[in-house]
Order: sequence, then structure tokens, then C-alpha cells
Amino acid sequence: MLAKVEQMTREIGDLNSKLMLLVGPSRSGKTQLLRQLGAKLSIEPLNVGLELGRRLAAMPMKKRSLSAGELLREIADKERTDAPLLLDNLELLFEPSLQINPLDLVKRLAHSKRVVAVWPGELHSDRLVYADISHPEHRDYSRDGLVVLEI
Repeated sequence: MLAKVEQMTREIGDLNSKLMLLVGPSRSGKTQLLRQLGAKLSIEPLNVGLELGRRLAAMPMKKRSLSAGELLREIADKERTDAPLLLDNLELLFEPSLQINPLDLVKRLAHSKRVVAVWPGELHSDRLVYADISHPEHRDYSRDGLVVLEI
């Protein structure tokens, strides 16, 4: 599986959106696979919840929704530019108070560099789903135009 992820990571560099999502049920090995890729490429995966959460916590609540995207871009820009950006723990991006579109935010990062992200939800048919429909953080996206690797 690691060899397949490596190959796909190289191939997404030729696409307009250089984003690949690792998708699978909870405890399916997505994070472990991302860490293995990071070790192979000598890159530390970025814990979005930890890094972005630390920066947002220092801001007033009203400014967080306006700043989340910009802060994530700053964090991503500190990583090596030639290497793919490895993202894990995206759950914070789904926080309703941030009022952002998590998938869109990650897609924007992938316009300028390759991004491999662990999707914290599941794939149902051709839909990327995060949280149950009754949950306030629920999101449902089409996978059209996305490179998705099911784990």
C-alpha cells in the first residue's frame, strides 16, 4: 500500500488540484500509512488540529473564522516547498464556529503544492462524509475531481 501511495503522490503533481485523500473507516490505518510515507520522504506529517488549534486559541472567538484559512496557509508554507504536505487530524476544520468549508480549504492548499491528507470521515458511494447527518459538524461532499485512495 505504501508503494501505491508513493506513486500516486508523484502523479498528483501533474494535476490541477494536487490533492490526494486517504479515506477509510476509523482505525483502518490511514494515519499509520501517512506516517510511513512521511518517514520514507523524511517529512513530518502536520497535525492540523494541534498546530492550527494552538494558533486559534490565542485569538478572540470572533476572529477565528476569518483567520483559520490564512493561519493554515502560513503553517503549510513553513514546510518544504518541493515535498508534499502531509496533513492529519483535520477534525478541527469541521468545527461549526469556524464557519469554513474544510474540503475547500485543503483543496486551496493543493493548488500550489502536493497535499496528502487523511480524511477523517468515510466514503459512501461517491460521497465523502464527515459525521452523522444529525451531528452539527456533518459534511457531505462529492468526490468528483478528487484523487481518493480507499484504505
